[in-house]
Amino acid sequence: MKKNGMIVWNVVLTLVAGWLLFLQLGGGGATGKLLKTRSDAPAGPFRMAYFEMDSVAANFELVKELKTEMLKREEAINAEMEKLARNLQQKYNYYQEQANTGVMNQAQSEAAGRDMKNLDDQIKNRKQALDAEYGDFVMRRQNEIKSKIEAFLADYNQSHQFSYIISYEPGLFYYKDKAYDITGDLVKGLNEKYKK
Repeated sequence: MKKNGMIVWNVVLTLVAGWLLFLQLGGGGATGKLLKTRSDAPAGPFRMAYFEMDSVAANFELVKELKTEMLKREEAINAEMEKLARNLQQKYNYYQEQANTGVMNQAQSEAAGRDMKNLDDQIKNRKQALDAEYGDFVMRRQNEIKSKIEAFLADYNQSHQFSYIISYEPGLFYYKDKAYDITGDLVKGLNEKYKK
């Protein structure tokens, strides 16, 4: 029953979308005019361009720098965490040796347990802090890249007059006409601006 309902719903949506498209393209007479209510919309054909985000990510120098910085930060975080883990293990081994040789009394054993728990908590807190710093760094840099792309596209579109410029994502769009692919212009322009 649920499957049949979904099929009916999809058919209805398809018919409505087709009808709206028909009206938009001028086949609807007076009704089609109702869809064009914006007076500030530019006259002329609707044009859309796209760019391949994976190509921008692979070829924009700022993105390459971000990847290098991210790798360095990840390595630094891993090195610090490994050092802290080694220190924890050494302290554990020391306390274990003390306990095995009978040098520790009950109070010292309890103090060693508290010390180990404190060290473990410090390591967890440090890891959370490093992860938060890293996440903040990546988010800020991604926003910077996004802003640069948006700014470039705003300038670029002044002379090209596209209604929309979108990022192509595989699986989201099923057809694209290479005539409207502006990836090369985008990468070239971004790198030229970035070098300045």
